[in-house]
Amino acid sequence: MRFLRQLVQMVSGDASQFNLTIRLGIALGFIVIQVLLIALTPVFVRWIKDRVTVFGKKHVRSFTIRKVKILDTAQILEAVYFVLTVFKIALVVFQLSISIPLVFSLFTLTQNLAATLFDYILTPLKTVFFHAIGYIPNLITIAIFIIIAKYVIRSFKFFALRIEKGKLVIPGFYSEWALPTFNILRFVIYAFTTAIIYPYLPGSDSRAFQGVSVFVGIIVSFGSSSAIGNLVAGIVLTYMRPFKVGDRIMIQNITGFVVEKSLLITRLRTHKNEYVTFPNTMVLNASIVNYHISSADDESALLLYAEITFNYATPWEIIHELLIGAALKTERVLKNPKPFVLQTALDDFYAHYQINAYIREVDYAPAIYSQLFQNIQTAFREAGLDMTAPHFRINLDEAARIPPAGLLKNPESPAKKSRRNA
Repeated sequence: MRFLRQLVQMVSGDASQFNLTIRLGIALGFIVIQVLLIALTPVFVRWIKDRVTVFGKKHVRSFTIRKVKILDTAQILEAVYFVLTVFKIALVVFQLSISIPLVFSLFTLTQNLAATLFDYILTPLKTVFFHAIGYIPNLITIAIFIIIAKYVIRSFKFFALRIEKGKLVIPGFYSEWALPTFNILRFVIYAFTTAIIYPYLPGSDSRAFQGVSVFVGIIVSFGSSSAIGNLVAGIVLTYMRPFKVGDRIMIQNITGFVVEKSLLITRLRTHKNEYVTFPNTMVLNASIVNYHISSADDESALLLYAEITFNYATPWEIIHELLIGAALKTERVLKNPKPFVLQTALDDFYAHYQINAYIREVDYAPAIYSQLFQNIQTAFREAGLDMTAPHFRINLDEAARIPPAGLLKNPESPAKKSRRNA
């Protein structure tokens, strides 16, 4: 920068040193040189891009972190092309910012304008440079806090994964709590780290920065009330443990398998292969039926039940025998414990029978129900029993519905008639 100022002072000397013609020639030479440089800059950048392309296709490989591909070769080359484009624009801008003040400084009438243009260019650059140098201690402080937070989170993740896999057992702490608890702790650490490094950010003590922060906080507070409600509900559901991924449950009369359980939503896959998503606030406020076995060590099984009605003419012992036989012929129904029948009601015309059967393969519940119904129909048909309940309907003749004409009039009684004649 000092060299440029000295060059300007030398060129813009006394009028006795350089006459107007020489100054015009120098200005024209500057302009021609700058035009050539600006015209050659894209050609130069294109030449570099061609060399980078050839080199990249031969030697550049995908950028991976722990066997996870972050960028492939094409994406890396695109990033280099973007940097070259920015470099080309910056070089052209730099050439213009230097050549224009130099040309103006050649003439007495525009010398002040040249000095002003130099100040416009040099002052912001100098300010940015010195602010960047002065910000280095704060930048180091921020980097230290970020590194500490990073390794604390990594330590928590290590223990969470071991707990989830059962390699580390904490009494009273279930393995499915490990990752949700880790996510909560990670969020808390991020928030705590942000609060610590906030005063070290450039301009954090300015009113404009504080006003923008408050404005953003208000927008987030009003706009994310439902999201925060779902987040809190997701945390509550995590520690309530009403279901886990893979369980067959029913929420609001929709039955399916839990395929996703996050802090915001719960997603079910029905037996028709439909995916139904529930916000966690809705799940928390709904009644949840879990058809799955709570654990692999649980000796109990799920009870499937179906109800039929039958008239009183057939002894109940026969109905029980037929229903139990149909259940035992159904695939995936357990023989032990044995199916059993409950009589749930006695109506005016028939009794209610409920067949109960144990199963463990909850995933096949619809298919087991279908085969059970088929076996019940087959058992009653082979026994010569009709499962249809008798219904009666009375059809009145149209003439019978209309009362005789004499009944529509209210004939006078003999006593009333004698009194009227008297």
